[in-house]
Amino acid sequence: MPRPMPSKEDVKRLKREYQEAPKETGIFRITNTANGKIYLGSSLNLHGPLNKHAFMLKMGSHINKALQADWNKCGADAFAFEIVEKVKPSDDPAFNVEDELSLLEQIWIEKEQPFSERGYNEGKKVRE
Repeated sequence: MPRPMPSKEDVKRLKREYQEAPKETGIFRITNTANGKIYLGSSLNLHGPLNKHAFMLKMGSHINKALQADWNKCGADAFAFEIVEKVKPSDDPAFNVEDELSLLEQIWIEKEQPFSERGYNEGKKVRE
């Protein structure tokens, strides 16, 4: 039995709830499980970039040519998309989510070395 279509009011309410929901901020990683190479990224809205990368890879149009080439060679099943750490919100008036994200970026860049031969990252930043 088909589900009834939501009313215009329901659609507006759901859209407003989505827009008002707090966005998850943090670090994500795309891992090629066949060779161990990683792509490290960070964002003030984690789910946007993860979806964008997956979509671009599936379409064959990812800006990172090495990552796209390995995707084409190894296939989608060889890649894991994961959130590795989220910024924990704070009620402290001095808390700055962007500063906290910058600190996490430094920690994860040092830990993962995504700009070395074991990573796909190019340039010097991981923030999207």
